[in-house]
Formats: sequence, structure tokens, C-alpha cells
Amino acid sequence: GIRVLRTVRDTPTPVVAYAVRDTGAFGAIMITASHNPPEYNGIKFIPEYAGPASPEITAEIEGFLSDVEGAGVDCACDGAKARKEAPAAIGTPNSDLQPETFDPAGPYLKHMKTLIDTAAIARAGIPLFYDAMYATGRGYLEALLSNANLTALHTNRDPLFGGGMPEPKEEFLSELIARVVEAKGFGMATDGDADRFGIIDTNGAYITPNQLITLLLYYLVEYRGFKGAAARTVATTHLIDRIAALYDLPVRETPVGFKYIGECMRKEQVIIGGEESGGLSILGHLPEKDGILACALAAEMRTIVGKPLTTILEDLAQKVGPVYSRRIDLHLDNVRKNALIERIKTAPPANPAGLTVLDVKTIDGVKLILSRNSWVLMRPSGTEPLVRIYIESETPELLENLIQTMKDFAAK
Repeated sequence: GIRVLRTVRDTPTPVVAYAVRDTGAFGAIMITASHNPPEYNGIKFIPEYAGPASPEITAEIEGFLSDVEGAGVDCACDGAKARKEAPAAIGTPNSDLQPETFDPAGPYLKHMKTLIDTAAIARAGIPLFYDAMYATGRGYLEALLSNANLTALHTNRDPLFGGGMPEPKEEFLSELIARVVEAKGFGMATDGDADRFGIIDTNGAYITPNQLITLLLYYLVEYRGFKGAAARTVATTHLIDRIAALYDLPVRETPVGFKYIGECMRKEQVIIGGEESGGLSILGHLPEKDGILACALAAEMRTIVGKPLTTILEDLAQKVGPVYSRRIDLHLDNVRKNALIERIKTAPPANPAGLTVLDVKTIDGVKLILSRNSWVLMRPSGTEPLVRIYIESETPELLENLIQTMKDFAAK
């Protein structure tokens, strides 16, 4: 039979992914809705390489499901019935179907201490605040930074996430922001399964994923001597490219989805891979996004560089120029969604906001590379009835003009 291990408690996705590597398992199954509201749920498969399942693997799983449904199996069978009938159906004693329990926290935290300078963070004494958002991340940063001046918020397990969203975006982090501002400290948060992050700077400013990935690329190269490539999705800021150019580093652009970043990290030496939706990993870790890692590494950077992150961003802007980014979501039914994507493929705007179209990329949606360090990406959501438009430019005014241009294009 197959040996099955079950975690002793609800567990972050990156911790389960590390357990796959640590135990030599051929895979893991996560039941998680990630950052979505409590009424959502989903199943995530983590293969033996400890990262997101590739499209080839998920297609194979979907094929098996189709075969089961085609065979007339009752897929709506409830858990109690399955537990009662499964042993006889497969000829295995019920006692042999009980999984072993194990705690993956220890090996994961031991590994994390090889990546993070926890002693430096502790010595600095900066007031740190961590919002676990009532979710699986609780206890991990507290253990990793046990000697630091860390206060944890919302650490009780609540399947309803306090009545809110377990998503570490600015609008859901008001209490964390208030605590950081009051103490002149530094704030961190993780989402429902702790694979995404939220960072609050000393002045209460929310540091976007685009900004943090860029900052960490700079930090890992400049302060820790990392060498290799940078990897980002097609929807992620080109500020990463500008920092990479300072150090003559290659940049790999992938379709949206960390599975593509992870694939890149498995194939070559990638310093940092990230996506604008709040996922990143680094060289020496997993090919899987990890919010706990992102938070701890951000705290280390704040400590070692000795400046607020907003100040470091200003310093970088002096070197490579400023960047302004925005994402807007257009809620459209599938017919209008598909029609809009087809129109931008066949008849894109010729000179959006008066800019020249330098290149068109179609690895995921349609991306217009424009003059004046600007670009626009329009792509359909794979899970929702909407079209996402990502826009980046060198001035706030040009950004607003591009936003309006793309809204007008979509409304035609």
C-alpha cells in the first residue's frame, strides 16, 4: 500500500510543499481556498518537486476524473459513506487506511533559519507586527523570529477569518497598519494558506508585491551576493528588469501563474521569482510561493539596509527611474470577455495615450510594449467572468491616460 502522512493541524501550503521534499514523498494534497472567502474551497496537488503542479500534471488528473465520472461512479458520495464502504470495495482493512500524523513545522523552520538572518532581526529590536489573519500561518513567524520584538495579531483559528477575507491586501490590514504606525515598526501578513504576503512599512505604507519583489532582487544581489536570473510573470512590473540591468542579470518572463515561475526555478539558477498577485520564492528555497519566507526576508532587508522600504524604493528610483503600476478588473460575461480579447488581438489600439507600440506579446493574453517605459497587458481571468488589464508607465499622469484609453477601448 501507499504510506500516507497527515499533518497534525491546518498547515500552510509552503510548509506542506517543503514536507514533500523533506520526506521524499511523491506528492501532497492540500485542501485550501488560498486567499478566497470562507465559502470557497479547492484541492491543490503538490508533486514530488515541491512546487505547483504543471499544466501537464493537472490535465492528467482531470482526465482521471473524467474517466471516473464516465464509469458511472457516484462522485457525490459523502465522506461518511465513503469511509464505511471504501475498505470493503478495495479489499483493505479499515485499520490500514488510517494515515500517520506528523508535524512538518520543525524541518521547515530549520530550513528557514538557513535562509533568514534571524539574529540580525533580533538585534535590531525593531517593533515587528504579524497578522496571521486567523489562518494557517499562525505560529510560524512567531517561532522563526522568537527572539525578535514581534507581536502577532489574529492568531486564533477561525474558519470564518474574523468575518473578512484572508487576503493580505491594504484594505484588509487596517489594524496591522494602525499598530505599525503607532509603534513606528514594521508589519507583515500572510493569506489563508500562507503562500501570499502583505508588507506594511514604518510609515504605514502598503508595499505592493511588485515593489517587494523588486526590492528583494536588489537586496539579494547587492547585500547577499546572489547570482543568477530573475523570473517574473508577464503581468509583473518591469522595474525588476531595470534592477536586473544594473547587475547585468537576465530576466525570464512567463505566463501568469506561479507554476510557470516554479518551472523556471527548477530549470536554472533563479535569484528570485515572483508575481504581482503576491507570490515569490528565492534561490535555495522551493519552486513554490511562500508568504512566510517573503515576510521574514522583508524584515531582514529592513534590518540590514537600515532604512524604511519606501526610502529604499526612492533611492532605486533615482538610479533607474520611477514606475507606476495599476491593475483594473472589468466584469464581463464570457461572450463579451472573449470578444474583447479577440478584438485586442486583431485590432489593438494604434497609439494608446499617444504612445508608440514597440512590440506585441501573446504568451498570456495580449501585451503591448509601448514607448516611454510603458506597457499594457489585457488577459482573461481563467477562473472568473472578468478581464484583467495591467498597466505600467513612468509618470502618474501617463498611467491615468493609459487607464482611460484602455477603458474606452474595452467599452466600444
